[in-house]
Formats: sequence, C-alpha cells, structure tokens
Amino acid sequence: MNQNSEQHKVTRAAGVVGLATLASRVGGFVRDVVIAYLFGAGPAADAFFVAFRIPNLLRRLFAEGTLTIAFIPVFTEVLKKKGREEAFLLARSIYSLLALILLLVSVLGVYFAPQVVRIIAPGFAPAGETYALAVQLTRWCLPYIFFISLVALSGGVLNSLGHFFAPAAAPALLNLCIITAALTLSPLLDPPVMSLALGVLIGGAAQLAMQTPYLVTRGVSLKPAWDIQNPALKRIAKLLVPAIFGAAVYQVAVLMDTILASFLPSGTVSYLYYADRLIQFPLGIFAIAVSTAILPSLSRQAADADQDALVDTMGYGLRLILFINVPAMVGLMVLAQPLVVLLFMRGEFTLATASETAGAVMGLAAGLWAISGVRAVVQAFYAMKDIKTPVLVAAFCLLIKLAVSLALMGPFKQTGLALATSTAGIANLALLTWLLRRKLGPLGGRKLLRSGLGTCCASLIMGCLVALVAYGPDWGSPLGAMSRWARPAAALITGGVVYFLAAWLLRLPELGELKEVMVRRRG
Repeated sequence: MNQNSEQHKVTRAAGVVGLATLASRVGGFVRDVVIAYLFGAGPAADAFFVAFRIPNLLRRLFAEGTLTIAFIPVFTEVLKKKGREEAFLLARSIYSLLALILLLVSVLGVYFAPQVVRIIAPGFAPAGETYALAVQLTRWCLPYIFFISLVALSGGVLNSLGHFFAPAAAPALLNLCIITAALTLSPLLDPPVMSLALGVLIGGAAQLAMQTPYLVTRGVSLKPAWDIQNPALKRIAKLLVPAIFGAAVYQVAVLMDTILASFLPSGTVSYLYYADRLIQFPLGIFAIAVSTAILPSLSRQAADADQDALVDTMGYGLRLILFINVPAMVGLMVLAQPLVVLLFMRGEFTLATASETAGAVMGLAAGLWAISGVRAVVQAFYAMKDIKTPVLVAAFCLLIKLAVSLALMGPFKQTGLALATSTAGIANLALLTWLLRRKLGPLGGRKLLRSGLGTCCASLIMGCLVALVAYGPDWGSPLGAMSRWARPAAALITGGVVYFLAAWLLRLPELGELKEVMVRRRG
C-alpha cells in the first residue's frame, strides 16, 4: 500500500474521531459551565473535584486507557481464529471477573474514603469543612468506577464487532446526567453540591445500561461465566501489566497537581481544573484524533519492517497536530482571560476567579504544542511494541515536573504548577524524539522544520492581530456584554481568518490536508 493511501486513511479517520471528540468536549464544557455557575471555585467545588478525580483516576488507570488496549487485540484474535462462541465466552469470563473485582474495590473505597481523601488532598485540614465534604462526596462518586470499567469493556467488545456508536456516545450521556442533576437536584439537597455526585453515579449506570441492548442484539450474552483457566485471559493479564504501569505515570502527574494545589489557597484545585478543561479542547479534538488515526498505519508499517514509511507517517501526523495546536497555543495565551470570562463567568464564578484561572490557562498553553506532539511520537514506539521506553521517559519527566512544581508553586501558585506541566511536556517530546532518532535514524527533520517555521510564522502574525483586536479597542466594563461576548468573538474570528490566510500565502501543505479532512467528513 503506497504512502499517499495511508495518509488518506489517517485524514479520514482523524475526521471521524475528531467529530466524536468535539461532541463530547462541547457537552463537557456545558457541564463545566453549569458547575461554575452553581458552585464557582470555592470549597464545595474543590471538594467535588477531589472526589470526582479519585474514580476518574481509577477509570483511566484500569479501564479506558488500559483495559481496552489489552482486551481488544486478544478478543479480536480469538474471534478470528476460534469463532464467535469462544470469543463471547472470553468476553463473559472477563466481564464476570471484572465485575467481582470492581464491586470489591468500590466497597473498600467507600469504607476507606477518609483515608483516600487524605492521600489525594493532604492539604485539606482533617477537621475542616472542605475535607468532610470531600469524604462525603467521594463515598457517592467512587462506585462510578464499577460502572465505567464495565462500559469500557463493553465498548471494546462492540468496537471489535464493528459497532462504534454506543461507546462513542457514552461520555455525552454522563455529561447530560451531571447537568440535569445539578440543575434539578441542587436546590433540594443539603449540601447542594451533592447533586453533582449523584449525577456522576447515575451517569455511570446510564452509560452501562446504554451498552447492554447493543451487546445483546449482537449475540453477546451477559450471563456470568467463570472460564478462569482460559489462556486468552492470561494473555490479557500479561498485556495489562505494562499498560497499567504506563497509565499510572500520567495519573501520578495529575494526582501530583491535586496534592500540591491542596496546600495553596482555597480555589487552586478548581483553577487548575477549569484551565485544563479549556486546554483539552484543542488537545482532544485534534491531537488525540490524529494520534488515534495514525496508530493502525504505524502498526502495519512496523509489522512490515518498513521504517521509512513508519517515519513518514509519524512525521505527517506530527505536522498535522502542530499545524493546529501551535496557533491554538498562541490564541489561548493571548485570549486566556477573555475566554475564561466568556465560558465560565456566571453565578459564583467571579471576575477574580476568572483572573486566577487565566493564569493557569497561560501556563498550560505554553506547552500545548509539545504535549500534543508527544501523542504522535509515542505512537511510533507503541507500533514497534516498545512500551518500556515511553514509560521510562514519562517517569523521568515526572521528576522534572515535581522539581519545577516545587520551585514555582510558591511564587506563582497555580500558574507555577501549570508551567511545570508544560516544562515536563517539552522535555518528554525532546527525549522521545531523540531516542526515536537513535532507533530509526533521520526522522525527516528538514520537512518538519520547514513546516514548523511556517506554522510559527503564521501563528505569530495571527497572535499580533488577535491581541490588537482583543485589547486595542475599548470594549467597556469587563462585566458588560460587549467585553464578555463581542471581544473574544471578534478576536477568534479574526484569528481564524488571519491564520488560514497566512498559511495559504505561505503555501503550507498541511492546510490542504486539513481541507481534505473536512471534505471527507462532509462526504
């Protein structure tokens, strides 16, 4: 298969995944706007974000980020070689075993919630209101791990059978449940923030219920099975161990921010949470989409020992990611406060809260290009079945993040913690690229450099004009409609038009590839 055909597959797949991610991100933003409106960035919001982070950490550690990676290849192999009956028996066996383990984990988590909160947020005073509230919310949120892990497993089965709608729609259902619970139950509960925990629990159950009919219609029975001696189970377990270790490094980084932020003034945990949600938009919509799309092509090329094609595909994905996320980085840094005000400043989320959150946005945005780029480079290692190198590099960068966090959190608070994340991301990309070059030889650096310089030039022009539009005219009071809505809207429209016009004038080839993604999606 020629390289142009592989690149067409990547662009088409990136469009599909990106559209699904966009819908999920929009729902997540509406959810966060509702939370910001009702609870702002005070003790109640801090307590909920700590409580929700615990099941989210377990979900990413054991479910979506690892379980499907280990399960899908083995399930697909059994399905192809031994037939549907054996494959479905494997699915039922791991489903039953996982449900039993998750039930035990949920019960233990509820019982030991006080100790768990002390580990996650040691800066919360044990006798304080925020700590007590975090423990209460944790007991309601923790069973979410039971539901969402089974959702991830169900999604793996459905994807292997060629069905993608139900797994892709699941996150939107969670957002809907949290929004509905917050708006309808918060006036009825004491404390009102309990509505968010109930929304999480209901959302987990709803996501699992949504998968069930699709499994049944495809002949997958949910009747328990205990084929513990199945050799396929052992192969899944063997793949699961390194996958969990790799996911653990990232989750430790997330946990590190929560622990350190708990020692800073009240609201810091929330500032970082809202800033991360804003950064996840360009990161999730395009970086994750492209990195997901290039992995199958990279895997085929690695299996064929076609290193030249592998390097070309990896470089192609990296250039596409940087073409979007470099201007996104510039735009977020220039428009940090106007965007935070536009998206979150309602109800309890004040102008002062927006200013503090904007500092965290700028710190995270500084490393967006590198954090995005890592997602493309690391896929090349995974395609060559080298999981060890990215894990070791990530662990080393975790130490860098800790050192920079401790140095900057005192003088710069949440902005310092955000800058530490960016510093670690830049170090991660540099080390991975260097190691990959040692492994494969030249990585097409000249082509990447030409593209990068053109992208940076177009982004710089865009940034200057966006700043002029956003801060040159007098938009009136920061609380007025003109300042809140017209300023960021005018700046965003100007930025988009200027950047793509500059890219066209500079004849950047990535502009044509991006157009192809859009055309294929419309088709």
